[in-house]
Amino acid sequence: MSASSFRAAAAVAVRRNLSRGIPYGPITNLRSVMPFFLVERAITTEALPSVFSTREDPGEDDLKARIFRLRFPKRSATAAVEKWVGEGKKVMAAELRRIAGDLRRAQRFKHALEISEWMLTHQAHELSDSDYAVRIDLINKVFGTAAAEEFFEGLPSTAKNCETYTALLHAYAGAKLVEKAESLFERIKESSVPLSTLAYNEIMTLYVSIGQADKVILVAEELRNSSVSSDLFTYNLWISACAYKMDIDGIRKILDEMCCDPNCNSDWKTYVQLTDIYISTCHLKNTMNSLVEADDTKPKWITYDFLVILYTALGNKERVDEIWKSLQLTSQNMSTRSYVCIISSYLTLGHLKEVAEILDEWKQVKGLEFDLSVCNRLYDAFLKADLVPIAENLRQLMLERDHELVNIFGKQRRVEDPREHQT
Repeated sequence: MSASSFRAAAAVAVRRNLSRGIPYGPITNLRSVMPFFLVERAITTEALPSVFSTREDPGEDDLKARIFRLRFPKRSATAAVEKWVGEGKKVMAAELRRIAGDLRRAQRFKHALEISEWMLTHQAHELSDSDYAVRIDLINKVFGTAAAEEFFEGLPSTAKNCETYTALLHAYAGAKLVEKAESLFERIKESSVPLSTLAYNEIMTLYVSIGQADKVILVAEELRNSSVSSDLFTYNLWISACAYKMDIDGIRKILDEMCCDPNCNSDWKTYVQLTDIYISTCHLKNTMNSLVEADDTKPKWITYDFLVILYTALGNKERVDEIWKSLQLTSQNMSTRSYVCIISSYLTLGHLKEVAEILDEWKQVKGLEFDLSVCNRLYDAFLKADLVPIAENLRQLMLERDHELVNIFGKQRRVEDPREHQT
């Protein structure tokens, strides 16, 4: 399979890698914690929800309101701050950080960079490692990797730390500058700077984006043998690389390792359950022939499914919605496997309306037969995982469509009706 196929599967949320993520470690808002580096893709902006409203109450007159009313990049945020200070009003570093963060989430990178520049000029003694890391990211967004690199190299040695190194690594990964990224990664390892989980994730993400699944696995194994802890995003990258290679045994070994990891929490457990349900329902094997899609032996879109599973485990329905919508906007025909993944995800999130809509859509798709046996396997997989209420919801939705599901392999179980205990 070509690297372009893997890259296409890695492209999911389009150019929104700085928006609406979970703060990742100390570099809050440096990047969204997407498990794949986002590559350019033509998707209409109408397909994605707005991340941030810049509408301000005309009656408000705080610094943030003034800056957000600037609207256009050519207008100066620096001038707005200077005018505010010139009026005898104080401005604290913490407030400027919050404003810059809001600007970044609104993708107003130039104004955010101007705020960062003002802080560097007027409040340098209050700047933290995170401030420098954010500045590198903003310079990269506005002026490109060369400018970000120049700023980093000009920092004093004390400011060249894990956060700033990782910010530059992120810039290289985004531009797919493989040699520079690999060189910087080795430079970090050879220095006294401790590597972070995020740094490992960045280099793994780069390899995913260029279709180098084997290198993803090598880095994951290197991390496992280090003193650095893996997180859910690390595991998702690792599993996705194995899925690309159709190494299902490898995936199961990783799932077992996740369950034994001392950092394992409820999100991880949900991820493990959903992945196991997905593999068993789709009959994925260590070959290029899934029984679910014998007519399509290439796993080029399978990494989308693990992205859906990841954000389902995190309870992030908005991300799941975006991924599903982006898939629907591609020219790629939907597979039964994709329907299994999205249905199980929305069931887990408790969004039955979406499940009903997708079931109806699946039944109407041209060139893809609706397979009741797959729904039966999904039902049974939920029961085997002891997720009885979820299985019951699926059964009820299928009954409404004149399809009855039965537990084929195991002992029949059902959700008790509380009215049965009323006297």
